[in-house]
Amino acid sequence: MADSMITKRAFAAALKELAGELPYSKITVGKICDRCEMNRTSFYYHFRDKYDLVNWIFDTEFVKKYVETDYTNAWDSVHDTVQYFYDNREFYSKVLEFNGQNSFADHFRSLLHPLIHDDIQGILGDDKNIDFQADFFTNAFISALENWIKDKNCPPPDECVDLLKSCLNVTLDRGSVLKEQANSGKQ
Repeated sequence: MADSMITKRAFAAALKELAGELPYSKITVGKICDRCEMNRTSFYYHFRDKYDLVNWIFDTEFVKKYVETDYTNAWDSVHDTVQYFYDNREFYSKVLEFNGQNSFADHFRSLLHPLIHDDIQGILGDDKNIDFQADFFTNAFISALENWIKDKNCPPPDECVDLLKSCLNVTLDRGSVLKEQANSGKQ
């Protein structure tokens, strides 16, 4: 393993350890460096700030694996996503508390939005409201995920995925009813 990767992993491990001990807002680059006995220059050589480090952790631990997996079913990809957050819920429940410039939520949203957009476009075609719908479902998924991992009685991933399916089914069922009502009114 290249020295650069060893250094990055040391910073990542230090951040994760600190997240187990402190609120995310109290974790500083200095504390991360002290924990892994490296200097700030080394940190800033690899990362812009602690938020960049969080995004790197997610990208190397999850996104890389996600991209390499050939999902035949969208729900399998949802399950893998939910499983990852469940396995790392202590860390991400703290990281998701921060909303603002360079936040993990924004990074996650930027990765998730195009996937949801493509799924919706595959279902609806060239609907004029796809961007709005993709924004809605992206934000709904992130909010549901955040609430789920912060729940002290966080149900296991299979139950979470079933809840997400039930929400989507209610939306689709209600949409079908409204569409039928609109069509019957046109006749």
